[in-house]
Amino acid sequence: MIKVLLADDHSIVREGLRKVLEDSNEIEVIAEAADGETALDEAMNKKPDVAVIDISMPGMDGLEVVTRLTSYCSDVPVLILTMHDEEQYVVRAIEAGAMGYVTKQSAPEQLVEAVKKIHSGGRYLTEKASEALALRVIRGNKNQTLTESLSMRELQVLRKLAMGSTNREIAISYNISVKTVDTYRSRILKKLNIRNNAELSRYAIQNKLVEL
Repeated sequence: MIKVLLADDHSIVREGLRKVLEDSNEIEVIAEAADGETALDEAMNKKPDVAVIDISMPGMDGLEVVTRLTSYCSDVPVLILTMHDEEQYVVRAIEAGAMGYVTKQSAPEQLVEAVKKIHSGGRYLTEKASEALALRVIRGNKNQTLTESLSMRELQVLRKLAMGSTNREIAISYNISVKTVDTYRSRILKKLNIRNNAELSRYAIQNKLVEL
């Protein structure tokens, strides 16, 4: 049996995903988490064969979980499962160390196939995710979009600010100082050529960087 950690902040979604995975009779969900911090703790304590992680979670987001897991628990491969199919998310997830990327709109059998492939040492990307990566390779660093000009941490801070988190809350989430968060915010505003948090939130929504 392939032992899986399942992390998503919606209990109904986790219940459905658990059923899909365990109905295959080859996968067992041994741990669940509703936030990033718990996901990281469960992964380190229970050592699943595969961690299925949603990007959008309260506290520490999925990208941060992937980054920390690859540093602290590199023998647990990560599959990102998310609502987002935009290019920037696919690229960021792979850069963070994820071994696969599947959207929640994918067919159930794709999720099962992805878990199996990652467990066997391979990578798994949906067709759309593969296309997104190919476009990034073709473009290289030329003609970067404004969003692509942001660093991983800047993108994470942008999303937190857009969802209404305070600088202090963001600092706690990422174990950094409030002053550092303010520095990231200033960089983000400058790179995106926007003036305040209201415009920042509008930009995030228009570019599908946050879920409504």
